[in-house]
Amino acid sequence: MIVVIDYNIGNVRSVCNAFRHIGCDIELSRDAGTVEKALGLVLPGVAAFGYAVNALGSTGELVKRAAAAGKPILGICVGYQMLFEESCEYGPHRGLGLIRGNVVALPPAQPVPHMGWNRVELPADMALFSDLGEAKHFYFAHSYYAQPADERVKIAYTDYGFALPASVQKDNIHGVQFHPEKSGRQGLKVLQNFYEMCTRKAAAC
Repeated sequence: MIVVIDYNIGNVRSVCNAFRHIGCDIELSRDAGTVEKALGLVLPGVAAFGYAVNALGSTGELVKRAAAAGKPILGICVGYQMLFEESCEYGPHRGLGLIRGNVVALPPAQPVPHMGWNRVELPADMALFSDLGEAKHFYFAHSYYAQPADERVKIAYTDYGFALPASVQKDNIHGVQFHPEKSGRQGLKVLQNFYEMCTRKAAAC
């Protein structure tokens, strides 16, 4: 079972529906016992960073404990941004600190917000993109972006007038700035890849 963290933010239910569409065993919950039993955790989100962090509240500690224990974690959009140390969106706000780096505003020279489909270059060694080829288009909707500063992080980039980090992987921690649940077959494949890595991890334990 995969648990999508339930904290009443944006795209939580649409992410659940996408997982169910591909036949994954999924539950929407923030119950500590359910989170602890999960094979993997998904942290979605469509909201301002500070609002999302406050809504997540103490459940953030459950996510941090699961990450430290080696459980696969997937952050989506603002859920991805919350994996980092801090965001400057509407003032400084602390994130979960699972990945070193900060979240900053998109450059004013580019259209803000960034909305629509962008081509993402897919490194062969990032598990989320297994069997997807060298590049695919995914759907983005955001005004801030993460600047990883962690030497252990693998990064997939998209071109938005500059090399924008579209996805990261640090060991068992994964994040995507784009919305896989809105990105057609390639987005569903990303979710399928995450589910499969969770089941492989559980089988190996």
